[in-house]
Amino acid sequence: MATKKNKMDDDRDPITGTPGAHPVATGVGTTLGGAAAGAAGGAIGGPVGAAIGAVVGGVVGGATGAMVGEDLDREEDTYWRENYRHRPYYSDDLSYDKIAPAYRYGWESRARLGEQSFDDAEDVLSAGWNETKNEVSLGWEQAREAIRDSWNHADERYRRVPR
Repeated sequence: MATKKNKMDDDRDPITGTPGAHPVATGVGTTLGGAAAGAAGGAIGGPVGAAIGAVVGGVVGGATGAMVGEDLDREEDTYWRENYRHRPYYSDDLSYDKIAPAYRYGWESRARLGEQSFDDAEDVLSAGWNETKNEVSLGWEQAREAIRDSWNHADERYRRVPR
């Protein structure tokens, strides 16, 4: 019997709706991998070795970042799936599957928007949410608290990542 796939199963980008997207983790992996390989290449092959090492390291780092992103997405999704019903905005009329895109948008936006607080980023978040191509049925006001909750939950992890 075929089952309907959840949007979370596709790992869709919260803004573009692109499946398999982990833009933050891929970017971090690319940057860190490229820097490490570039330094190693520079030590061995001078400036040309550094350039080649940065490219190769970026590709490998990006792939690693995407894998880490998938793990983080699973962890966050599991956490919110288990905790949504205990949140003050929980509603019997709003299933986890309907609110899950808001949680995902919150945790992914937290890493993407750097050192900003939720309050400072709220206008950008609201505009991005309202422009999403993810077929999200919740308006900003209905999704806002879940997005804020997820943003705050991801904040501790974000602050531990070296930059």
